[in-house]
Amino acid sequence: MKRRHFNALATALCALAAIGSSGLTHAQAAADPLVLVVGDSLSAEYGLKRGTGWVALLDERLKREKVRARVVNASISGDTTSGGRSRIAALLTQHKPAIVVLELGGNDALRGLPLNMTRDNLATMARLSREAGARVLLLGMEMPPNYGARYGQEFREVFTTVAKNEKTALVPFFLKGVADTKDPTALFQADRIHPNEAAQATMRDNVWPELRKLLAAR
Repeated sequence: MKRRHFNALATALCALAAIGSSGLTHAQAAADPLVLVVGDSLSAEYGLKRGTGWVALLDERLKREKVRARVVNASISGDTTSGGRSRIAALLTQHKPAIVVLELGGNDALRGLPLNMTRDNLATMARLSREAGARVLLLGMEMPPNYGARYGQEFREVFTTVAKNEKTALVPFFLKGVADTKDPTALFQADRIHPNEAAQATMRDNVWPELRKLLAAR
């Protein structure tokens, strides 16, 4: 074979190998389990620089620990459980997640919406997710003391009840170590509602143990 023909053949083979390798990598990435986060402003990086919220930090941790999984953040600031319920079917169809993380309910309480409606919406989202083949992780919330002890207890029980009835994993208090510190304003933005950038790693770490179990169980 003449040298110029050999060089041309070698170049073509290298190009084909690169295409094949690239295609395989893409196919492998597409096959990795997808974690779908459906939340409100606590997950949508409200008031934060893009890429500094707990969901982005979770994605970084998965890569750092070489856990084969992808994260899609479908959170919307201001969303309620009703909003999440109206979106969940389309999200499940579009993303086909292996795991759904539900971080909703806080805005329901802030708006004074009935707790039985919050409970029913969360239960429906969890059930639809399970029926679509996904495992579910529910992130529990608590209300500030000024809402009253009774309301606080009833709100807390919304999450434990849904987790028990729908057989989901549960993080009892998503903002543990953030909202229950000696100085609860230190880790919040000026509005005293949204955690600041310094709080995001703690929020991720609150989610990580339960999420890791779900990923390992697949």
